[in-house]
Amino acid sequence: MIQHASVSKGRQENPRILRNAIAIAVASLALPALAETNVAIYGIIDAGLLYQSKTGTDGKSKSSMETSGLRQTIIGFKGDRDLGQGLEGFFNLEAHFDTNNGQFHGTGDAQGNGTPFFRRQANLGLRGDWGSVTFGRQYGPALLAHIGTEPRAFKEQFSNLYAWAYNQYAATNGAPGTERNTNNDVGIFFSNAIQYRNTLGPYSFGVLYSPGGQAGSLDKNSVWAVGGTYTGPVVLSASYQVIKDQATANDNVRHGGLGFAVPFGDFTFKANYLNARNSLSTGSNVSNVNAIGVGTDWKWHPKNTATLAYYDNKDRMNKDDHTRNIVISNDYSLRNDTILYAQMAYVDAGDAATIKTSIVAAGIPSVGHKSTLLNVGLNFTF
Repeated sequence: MIQHASVSKGRQENPRILRNAIAIAVASLALPALAETNVAIYGIIDAGLLYQSKTGTDGKSKSSMETSGLRQTIIGFKGDRDLGQGLEGFFNLEAHFDTNNGQFHGTGDAQGNGTPFFRRQANLGLRGDWGSVTFGRQYGPALLAHIGTEPRAFKEQFSNLYAWAYNQYAATNGAPGTERNTNNDVGIFFSNAIQYRNTLGPYSFGVLYSPGGQAGSLDKNSVWAVGGTYTGPVVLSASYQVIKDQATANDNVRHGGLGFAVPFGDFTFKANYLNARNSLSTGSNVSNVNAIGVGTDWKWHPKNTATLAYYDNKDRMNKDDHTRNIVISNDYSLRNDTILYAQMAYVDAGDAATIKTSIVAAGIPSVGHKSTLLNVGLNFTF
């Protein structure tokens, strides 16, 4: 019961009574179970400046503040609790926003679903020596498998993170009655998902399934995805995922990947191949994009890592939807949690280039032209 201090007209409350009342209120609201749970707040703040030599159809240059050049800007909450007998419970809540204006980053969810507060993660699960099972909105295992083999580790600017995302966006983001899947957000985040993950020696893998929630069908609106990584003298990665239409259960997206990374002294050589096939809900093929990336990381100083990467992305169904890209970058660690980065991309875009072959967050800088982009920024992790 919460006690209240009485107040007579013209007379102030006794401060001691007020303090006691607050103490009793706090004690009555306390949840003893929270003392047994480890809870942490974490995040990334990332912002910088972006210069583009050409933009749009007029070919003019542009300078702007850019959010999330190295990694996405996020704030998250995570926790775990020992349940005894080798079992642990955990949860993750993670929101994505833009540093330049403070707004939510937006979403790749199907039209009409709104913008999720916790776009990236909203899940809980159990783990033990047998692995883990996670329930809710979460990262898919396919993209996670390739982080060590993608030439720029799927950095938020100038990497094949965008060939990945944009090829799994249009075929599932429609309004009801068009191409649509309400469990998919750009092939990276999945709602209503169940995922099993485990690590067995040098092998780590995940298997995810999102039930469609459609009456009379186990296939409509569903997603399944698998991804695995071998980490030994070399790193190998493989993945595959299928995203089905809400109304017809057609495979609107079929996406697969293979990759490897080879360390050699201060250098790490990487190669990654991605293929994305999009179709209409009727089954008609729309695009078939090959995204190839090769690159080298060079740890040339204890605080500096330079990267040289080349990306060649092409839609086999539209030869002019093709981009060739060269990226040069350097990450300078002021300390382990603070990085000053500089990265430059040279983009040669075909006459019909689209976001499906882009490595740039905002899409193709200038269709049918060659462009140079320079991004300098600061990444702060806490």
